[in-house]
Amino acid sequence: MTTASRIVVMGPAGSGKSLIGAELAARLGLPFVDADDLHPAANVAKMAAGTPLDDDDRMPWLDVVGAVLRDHADGAVVACSALARRYRDRIRAIAPDAWFVELRVDRGELARRMTTRDHFMPSTLLDSQLDALEHLGADEAGAAVVNDGEPAVVVERIRAALVGPQSLR
Repeated sequence: MTTASRIVVMGPAGSGKSLIGAELAARLGLPFVDADDLHPAANVAKMAAGTPLDDDDRMPWLDVVGAVLRDHADGAVVACSALARRYRDRIRAIAPDAWFVELRVDRGELARRMTTRDHFMPSTLLDSQLDALEHLGADEAGAAVVNDGEPAVVVERIRAALVGPQSLR
């Protein structure tokens, strides 16, 4: 297995970050943290009202995400949107060994999932999420994994990326 023990499961709303992240953490024997739980109340209220976050909202939150990763000495799995390269860079500035798993799901499925879940972010924000999305770059530590199957299958795809080539893009 790769030495990656600080893993960020990333992607837009509805991509399955929390479910897959929790399953991956359990499979790897690592703690799981959902970055949604790290948002300040003002961010949650803004999103719940249908207003997308801007960088001024996100950057302090991303600092907390990076610190949580850094402070888990034996590693952790964090579910965090980390949509843009600058957001991932912000996390890496604090946790330089962070390894990113980009969950890829087509727009129609994302929209379907967002309308069938109980979450503070309304489905009306999906387009803003997709507009902000910058896929992992070839020079970024991590892998892109399609999330189109049962969670156990997707977790095995991630585990294969951890032990195999460092990219499935």
